[in-house]
Amino acid sequence: MQFPVYVLGIHPHFLFEAIAYFIGFRVYLYTRNKERIPMDKAMWVIVGAIFGAAFGSKFLYWFENPIKTIEQWDNLKYMLEGKTIVGGLLGGLIGVELAKKCIGWKRSTGDDFVLPLTVGMMLGRIGCFLTGMDDHTYGIATTWITGVDFGDGIERHPTQLYEIAFLFILIIILLTIKRKNAIKWEGYLFQLFMLSYLVFRFSIDFIKPTPHPYFSLNNIQVASLIGIIYYITLMRRKRQQHQHYIKREEQIHAK
Repeated sequence: MQFPVYVLGIHPHFLFEAIAYFIGFRVYLYTRNKERIPMDKAMWVIVGAIFGAAFGSKFLYWFENPIKTIEQWDNLKYMLEGKTIVGGLLGGLIGVELAKKCIGWKRSTGDDFVLPLTVGMMLGRIGCFLTGMDDHTYGIATTWITGVDFGDGIERHPTQLYEIAFLFILIIILLTIKRKNAIKWEGYLFQLFMLSYLVFRFSIDFIKPTPHPYFSLNNIQVASLIGIIYYITLMRRKRQQHQHYIKREEQIHAK
């Protein structure tokens, strides 16, 4: 296979990123809980997610190589060319919360984004894989049977494919939880999704040849660790609130 793999003469990264955005948005419109939030308010949440994700993905990328970023701060091409999924997810989360605060919406909206995000991320990673070396999402050299030569003569971990496989398994688990009506509280699926993905990214980035300037961690791992701590704390608090609610309901019915 010759990388990058053009599809009908179109660069794979551009093509699959466009497909990911288009299909992800269509999946959101089709699967969202229409009783949870009206469409006019949902669109503001989407706007917040888009702008937050755009800024977050760039902002975290600048910390991949902080010394180079400082040196290239006036190089517009360098400052705009890179982005990260983790930064996009965390930035999107902040954007959504700010949008909800502006429109006065207090209920959780995250569960509606789980399937669209997963589908979009899987499609996007196909483009990353087909782009090869230029995308900088491959892994370090390996002797595993999964090794792929992206064009430099070295068999490397295809971390893009590992991520697609992980997301596929994760969405099956989350959809099973939803189908069995085992959702503990509103926002539970999204919180599980974020926690699981951040743990995965923290782990998988140990086999990526990116700079690790933060005590042997890279920028993605630091952000993932912060997100992991946040979601563990949040879910523990939600679980306590849920248990308190169940206990109170049992006391009411016992009277």
